[in-house]
Amino acid sequence: MKRFIKSISVPGAKSVTVSVAPTQRVTMDDGSNGVEKTYVGNMERYDPTVRKSLFDRWLDSVVHAAGSGYVFIGVLTILLAWAFLGIKYGKSEMWQVVISDFQAIFCYIFDSFLMRQQLIGHDSLMTFAARLRSSNISNSRMLRQFIEIRSEKQTAIEERDANLITSEFPRVNWLGRLSNFAAGVTGHIITVAIYWIGIFVWIGFGPYCGWSNKWQLYINSATSALMVFVFVFLENIREQHRQYSESCLALIHRTDSSLELRLRTITGDTVANEPVVIPSPQVSKIQLVIYYYAVIVGSLVGIAIMLIVVIIWLVIGRAMSFDANWWLIIGTYTGLIGMTDGFILRNVFYHQGLDEDRAFDQVRAEDLVMFDILGQVFPVEKEIQQSGLSYRISAAIGRLCSHEIVVVVGTVITIGLVIGASVMKWSTMGQLLCNIPPSVIESFFMIILITSQDIADAKRRAVLFNIYQRRRQLLSYINNAPIGDGE
Repeated sequence: MKRFIKSISVPGAKSVTVSVAPTQRVTMDDGSNGVEKTYVGNMERYDPTVRKSLFDRWLDSVVHAAGSGYVFIGVLTILLAWAFLGIKYGKSEMWQVVISDFQAIFCYIFDSFLMRQQLIGHDSLMTFAARLRSSNISNSRMLRQFIEIRSEKQTAIEERDANLITSEFPRVNWLGRLSNFAAGVTGHIITVAIYWIGIFVWIGFGPYCGWSNKWQLYINSATSALMVFVFVFLENIREQHRQYSESCLALIHRTDSSLELRLRTITGDTVANEPVVIPSPQVSKIQLVIYYYAVIVGSLVGIAIMLIVVIIWLVIGRAMSFDANWWLIIGTYTGLIGMTDGFILRNVFYHQGLDEDRAFDQVRAEDLVMFDILGQVFPVEKEIQQSGLSYRISAAIGRLCSHEIVVVVGTVITIGLVIGASVMKWSTMGQLLCNIPPSVIESFFMIILITSQDIADAKRRAVLFNIYQRRRQLLSYINNAPIGDGE
């Protein structure tokens, strides 16, 4: 609770990252009792949940469960069941309103899940980058000591270690590869174009249908079903990426700890690792407000508010005779909030991704210093070749949609829709006005987010692999270099 109060009282402060790598302690038997000299280290297991409260860990578990394959299959089953029921009840407005309300409530909850998922992943990567920099400080110091005590005979890294090392690095399983492929198709620029073609075709039928409520409900039902699929799919691929990333981070941690332990064993250095602070980036006041909002939504306070709204909605149902307007009220509220969350989520994903890039660029720069100390060539790095037209267009759209001004525009649109519905006295037409545009806009933003997620995942996998490779080569060099005093 104290952490939550602090986070909402100081917008943006959550971006500050402070961490320290666990110091590898070495105990040595000097062999005075005729026992061979031994070295004992205490590499700690990588734990991304360290220092989290029980409540935070519980919330994280709920978010992870929401991204599981079971939830994904369950939601798809519900969508298929609704579609088959449409054969018989498709002409009923109630059938269309049900999917609209289900989508609105479902996506509102998953907005919070996705936001928390984003904050969890960002915090984990930033903390890990700070830990690597913490160990880099000690390793650079010990490498200089290592140079002093090393014999004059130089030993280069073996040729087999100069190439990309892939034998131990985690591989993406078949389900992950299938999800990555599906993400590439779903978020492809052609898919986005087809989406907007469908929207414009629907608009073209407006005069023919007399701009009726039924005509509006058609697109509302279609975008509602699409949004449910996109949200649960995005949650699922993010969860798979989290699991894969954590396996990579655990391997890098073990390798980095082994390097530190080996250097401490050789040099006798016992100075503890220093904490590293990654300050929050300098951003505009608008961006700070966006982060502020994201932290509140990511803490699931939004769901608590949602529960209150649902209770009030249920209470007033009898007074409104549970008519179509009553059914649309909940969709109207969650639709407007959901559209705002879509703008916020896309913005936060982009800007926090830039923060992560800067953090790992600093790790790379410090790694380069360690190779310079040893006089070794910096290893060849794995790169992601993404230069096609579709990639460039998708990246450009992603950057545009992530700008803080776009968030402001989205807020203005929301206010405009509320004013328009109020002028129409919140009639069925007025509520549909607050349902359909948000649904269309949010669907587009979620599709774009899938594209950005696919691009970012590929890039992050390459970054983590390169970090691992550099530590493997440093460890290999230290293990193979002869030491003057012997070991």
